[in-house]
Amino acid sequence: MNLRQRVEQLLPNWEGWYPSLFDAARDLGIIRARPCPPSSLLLSNRHAGVNSAAMQAHREQWGGEISGRDGANGKKNHRRKGRR
Repeated sequence: MNLRQRVEQLLPNWEGWYPSLFDAARDLGIIRARPCPPSSLLLSNRHAGVNSAAMQAHREQWGGEISGRDGANGKKNHRRKGRR
């Protein structure tokens, strides 16, 4: 049973009371928000697995490291020129 069917089963005329299906489902207790740690909301953390899988696939196909980029953070390598 999908979300719309579950809401209509509990409250047949929900469209007259609620602006959206999700508002009705939330009030009826069908869906609930789950708290999560703030660190899981960062895109860098959420996509770290995808990035590492892409880098691994690149290494397997082409060998070595990604040219001109640092594999750890995807930023270009810049060397400082200065006096020694």
